[in-house]
Amino acid sequence: MLKNISKYRILLGSKSPRRRELLQMMRIPFNVVNITGVEETYPDTMPAVEIPLYLSGIKADAYLPHLKEDELVITADTLVVHNDRILGKPHTHEEAITMLRSLAGDTHLVVTGVTIATSRQRTSFSVTTEVTFSNLSEDEIRYYVDNFLPLDKAGAYGIQEWIGGVAVEKINGSFYNVMGLPIHRLYNELKLFS
Repeated sequence: MLKNISKYRILLGSKSPRRRELLQMMRIPFNVVNITGVEETYPDTMPAVEIPLYLSGIKADAYLPHLKEDELVITADTLVVHNDRILGKPHTHEEAITMLRSLAGDTHLVVTGVTIATSRQRTSFSVTTEVTFSNLSEDEIRYYVDNFLPLDKAGAYGIQEWIGGVAVEKINGSFYNVMGLPIHRLYNELKLFS
């Protein structure tokens, strides 16, 4: 599939093991590249739902000087937004617990921005998914944080883990977007590349 991009060496500009797993699921051969020197900052006035798209573009811009003519790079950024507040990756065990307490019994947004670029073509898009958590007890929250150590995940959870099975009551949108890469939309955007 995606014969139109077979002439390119596909590069994933992300350290996320989940994004690697999802791209492998699409059966697209790729290499991971390290994008350095990117300050993931954004204007203070930027609406939270626009930030992932902006950051994916900054990551792509940082790699473009290294991009060869036969290469295609994919960059992405995912944020959890709850009550207009950004929940990034927690820095501590307690911060993860606090984030999950705030998400319990409520609906939040997961927004992923993606940029695809070659030396001649570029596109960016974002996908938003609504996720509703059921109520969680303090013991359930602590069990998850203690056993799954979600410090590398936006919003302090991975939907593909235990908490996704026991706490996610409803999803409106792409499940894979919540994992960090909206592969349905990515596949369809890649079909447009030449």
